[in-house]
Amino acid sequence: MSKITQSAKGEQCTLRLAGVCNFNTETTVLAHLGRKRGMGIKSNDIHGCYACSSCHAVEEDKSDPRCTWEDRFRALEETQLILIEKGLIANA
Repeated sequence: MSKITQSAKGEQCTLRLAGVCNFNTETTVLAHLGRKRGMGIKSNDIHGCYACSSCHAVEEDKSDPRCTWEDRFRALEETQLILIEKGLIANA
């Protein structure tokens, strides 16, 4: 498990889908974003966001209209700023 994946533990959900998010930091994981690549094939960890168990379940179903690409991009931006603050990725 990478340091970026581990960094999700105890974090606030950055996906925060309206009517979905459970705001439970105990369930937060790194949700790998991006197009569906096939079973067990995920995007790079830097292309992920922090997601509670409820938001993660909806995000994984790429056809679920409750999670838009705008939601994913906003969460990705927020998560990457946190990763910069934690020193896990560098600000160019």
